[in-house]
Amino acid sequence: MAHRIPVGLVGVTGYTGIELARLLACHGGMELVRATSRSEAGKTLRDLFPSLSGFPIGELTISLPDPDDLAAACELVFLAVPHGTAMDMAAALVERGVKVVDLSADFRLHDAEVYAQWYGLEHRHPELLPEAVFGLPEFYADRVRTAQLVANPGCYPTSAILGLAPALRAGLVETDGIVIDSKSGTTGSGRKASVGSLFCEVSDTFRAYNLGRHRHTPEIEQELGAVCGQAGMTVSFNTHLLPINRGILTTAYARLQKTVSPQEAHLVYSEMYQNSPWVRVLPLGSLPETRFVRGTMFCDIGIVVDPRTNRLIVVSVIDNLCRGASGQALANANLMLGLAVDEGLKLAPLVP
Repeated sequence: MAHRIPVGLVGVTGYTGIELARLLACHGGMELVRATSRSEAGKTLRDLFPSLSGFPIGELTISLPDPDDLAAACELVFLAVPHGTAMDMAAALVERGVKVVDLSADFRLHDAEVYAQWYGLEHRHPELLPEAVFGLPEFYADRVRTAQLVANPGCYPTSAILGLAPALRAGLVETDGIVIDSKSGTTGSGRKASVGSLFCEVSDTFRAYNLGRHRHTPEIEQELGAVCGQAGMTVSFNTHLLPINRGILTTAYARLQKTVSPQEAHLVYSEMYQNSPWVRVLPLGSLPETRFVRGTMFCDIGIVVDPRTNRLIVVSVIDNLCRGASGQALANANLMLGLAVDEGLKLAPLVP
């Protein structure tokens, strides 16, 4: 077997950690040599996740997170730990010359004051914010290739940004009054024990949460503002919890700036993403569903021009764990390590 690049994973026990381990189990260019957890150290990945039985990765023993050990063993490290926890580990690894893909929110926002406002925590390493590259491959692949620190986008923002960017870049819609209505499966809330995510609390119901104050709001505003060249952009971002395991469906509403035919709007989207194989712009009259992207990197987009309300309606769907987190992190790592962006990610959806 050809030499594979050694990588590490800090925080293997959460859903994003599990998903990364699944994707790395068959990756041809990377080898997971360190997987860490403070609570499960000493066990093998197979002990923790029987799904990895029979794969060499399943025999890897989980260790405690140690920056010196990670730096000695790995060329790149994924951080799948909560915000606030990731920033110190990222700084320690960057100082030791290790490439880092951070799946938390700690380096997504360019402004430390905005981070403190939305996350209730002073950023302890603001000097790294200008260095961190926002890891959306369709927009920033060239910068990711030369980055040492990549801030993996949030799941909701990935769906919202990909869905609205073509319309904003082409000037089809007004930049104010945008409403983004997003719905996520329960894995988006993490693997921690919580009454709100118990089966009986989630099954056979549907609820909104964090209306007007979801922490992904400034990330969406930052990136959409960059797309259309408008600093300080404001959107209304609203989230809901679906009784499913995986998936995000985002419906965005924006006022049209001028009269646009459905064919013209569709052409704008098709042309922008013609060289982005993971973004599938559906034919007019078709709308995407979460089940058709499950377990993959695809973002499916459907658009509707509503002349009666003078609005463009955009529906985008992704798998929150793969495209919205771990798969996107792996795509960024591929770019940072000089591999093909889709190495280990040529995945067909899990249907049904």
